[in-house]
Amino acid sequence: MTTGASDDPVLFDITDGVARVTLNRPQAANALAPEQRDRLIELFGRCDGDPQVRVVVLRSSGKHFCSGADITRVAQARTQDKHVGDDVAKLLTGALRLVSSVMDCRKPVVCAVQGVAGGLGLHLALACDLIIASSAASFFEPLVLRGLVMDGAGAYLLPRRIGMQRAKEMALLGDRVTAQDALQLGLVNRVVEPQELDATAEHFAERLGRAATSAVGLTKRLLNQSPDAGREEAYLMEAMAVELQSKASDVAEGVNAFRERRDARFVGH
Repeated sequence: MTTGASDDPVLFDITDGVARVTLNRPQAANALAPEQRDRLIELFGRCDGDPQVRVVVLRSSGKHFCSGADITRVAQARTQDKHVGDDVAKLLTGALRLVSSVMDCRKPVVCAVQGVAGGLGLHLALACDLIIASSAASFFEPLVLRGLVMDGAGAYLLPRRIGMQRAKEMALLGDRVTAQDALQLGLVNRVVEPQELDATAEHFAERLGRAATSAVGLTKRLLNQSPDAGREEAYLMEAMAVELQSKASDVAEGVNAFRERRDARFVGH
């Protein structure tokens, strides 16, 4: 199933359990306009609730992955009359909600980054579970260079991925990080040649699509919450997740496959 014409700012397709979400504003370096951001929130919510979707691939068309929020639209918004709390509300319901929609999606999300990922574009990638980067990709935090405060959950996500000191270096200096340096920092999972990017992302998606979807989703939630949870809370969440998954039909299939020394044929629930 495919939705959206080729000139739509976000393309969406579901094939054999794999949902593909594609940013499609190459002429604007895939900068996220508000309506595009809202469409992404809608689609990740849809993937979360659709039992036919077992994995999501996030990618983009053109040379750049995503240069961040659409600065032109941001500048236009600054000229409008505002009330106290307007910006807070916009962030909570906009960029921050977008990041949460990816992290809270119960399906694993694989991100393919072919070029520049900056600002909100970087944070969108960091919200995903696995990041495959082209050797031509680069990552940066440009907001301080524009006189702006780091937003879009960057201060939450970045130090959890690469540590506080490295995060401060990226955020305060605004230097670009190459794909190879990103790999060494732990910012991405793999770096491949540009011509191998799509195939590698699809390979990861295929493997995750064959996995026990509910087990993957619960494990994802435990890992995402672990940096913020105390020991007792983490133990309780783990115990609850184990009990929930024990009711899944995939558990019996996994045990039987192990005993019979064959590959498991999981159905996703």
